[in-house]
Amino acid sequence: MFYDLLQSSYFALFLIVALGFMLGKIKVKGLSLDVSAVIFIALLFGHFGVVIPKELGNFGLVLFIFTIGIQAGPGFFDSFRSKGKTLILITLLIICSAALTAVGLKYACGIDTPSVVGLMAGALTSTPGLAVAIDSTNSPEASIAYGIAYPFGVIGVILFVKLLPRLLRVNLDEEARRLEKERRGQYPELASCMFRVTNPMVCGKTLMQVNVRAMTGAIVSRLKHGTDIAIPTAQTVLHEGDYVQAVGSEESLGQLANLLGERMEGELPLHESQDIQSLLLTKKEMINKQLGDLNLMRTFRCTVTRIRRSGIDLSPSPELALKFGDKLTVVGEKDGIQGLARLLGNNAKRLSDTDFFPIAMGIVLGVLFGKLNISFPGGFSFSPGLTGGILIVALVLSAVGKTGPILWSMSGPANQLLRQLGLLLFLAEVGTSAGRTLVATFQESGWLLFGVGAAITVVPMLVAVVAGRLLFKISLLDLLGTITGGMTSTPGLAAADSMTDSNIPGVAYATVYPIAMVLLILAIQFIAMLVV
Repeated sequence: MFYDLLQSSYFALFLIVALGFMLGKIKVKGLSLDVSAVIFIALLFGHFGVVIPKELGNFGLVLFIFTIGIQAGPGFFDSFRSKGKTLILITLLIICSAALTAVGLKYACGIDTPSVVGLMAGALTSTPGLAVAIDSTNSPEASIAYGIAYPFGVIGVILFVKLLPRLLRVNLDEEARRLEKERRGQYPELASCMFRVTNPMVCGKTLMQVNVRAMTGAIVSRLKHGTDIAIPTAQTVLHEGDYVQAVGSEESLGQLANLLGERMEGELPLHESQDIQSLLLTKKEMINKQLGDLNLMRTFRCTVTRIRRSGIDLSPSPELALKFGDKLTVVGEKDGIQGLARLLGNNAKRLSDTDFFPIAMGIVLGVLFGKLNISFPGGFSFSPGLTGGILIVALVLSAVGKTGPILWSMSGPANQLLRQLGLLLFLAEVGTSAGRTLVATFQESGWLLFGVGAAITVVPMLVAVVAGRLLFKISLLDLLGTITGGMTSTPGLAAADSMTDSNIPGVAYATVYPIAMVLLILAIQFIAMLVV
């Protein structure tokens, strides 16, 4: 009866997942496999004939890659601009070292060229690479060698990623906190301060004439003249002895003190008709609108003193484009704040809602893009493939943010749930598929090709570690993402993703994966055509 149940792919799938999670919880000297353990259970089940349909694996793959792309998109282009050259150089080293290892071992061990390019595609778990290897050599040896190298290509990257932090004695949580602190350091902390107007050069002039915002970068939130406390406008006149409340970085507040006069302790109180509130931007129509276009003071008698986005306080400027989920700190008249809240949406429930249309439409566009075949002079052609197409489309859509009424984003919990589900489906299918032929392939082809494939997997990762840590001195989180992306290893990314709450590995993976895929195809074609 149990054997019959195992023939049901759904029963087998969830049994593999359950046993994988049990195995993943076991720690040996503080090291555990976490969700990556699913693939090892799947390999065992696959060896005994259990099969998870390829369609389920592809379904999981598209969910996993799409959610990675959607989350990584906003930070992808910033990462590409700031660290792109370094990550791409490491990726180039990964592919070049894999190619050199393959060619060197070909001559050292007397392996034929079709087998070598098949081993290289399998060692870097690249299905597009296998297609190019078969097309370039017209030999079945390429696919046999791919099957030999593929299992270790999957397992080896996972184990390497899991062991690397321990070998380098790096705590990933502490590393993530350090990088987050550095990221926040790029945005000065905002504070609120009170000033007394004593500079005769500004007395009798309006805020517009003094040009406070442009001169200092600070935001004037309220002003006390005599006994009256008001929300100032551009036409508000400064008088000697007035008190001004302002928000800004320490540098901008220091410049404001030089401009206005004496810096004071304390804070101006609010009139009973005034209030300070935090409002959420949850209305689609307001996304990507610039703050200055809203004319908040004229329309609502309100001033935005700071905007909180992704855990960082931003100083508001007229050209700042608003994003979904921004939290605006607003000071103004109570009725005006209520009107602004209606304009922005201010609906916390919308932040956790999941709209499946953008998810489905994004995946459809990604699959279609992956089918494109791009031809280059010299007979070289390139297709992004399923993984590359979905990843590239997800990155672009997430960075765009909004197209008409469509919001290309997902709530954090929804993203995490779909990513985990997709990952489990993918690992279960990949594991059973590889496990089905693992032993038979070894018996048929021996251990030589397996050893060569393992070397092609391990050497590039070691080169990446040496270059990344000693030469370029990048963070381990960036390095993990670059290694898994450079090795075109989605299971490897899954292992890195399970070790930290930070999205830095995912961003690095997304940065280098498309480039690695192209470079690998070029390397395989080069070896197939020129190496005898």
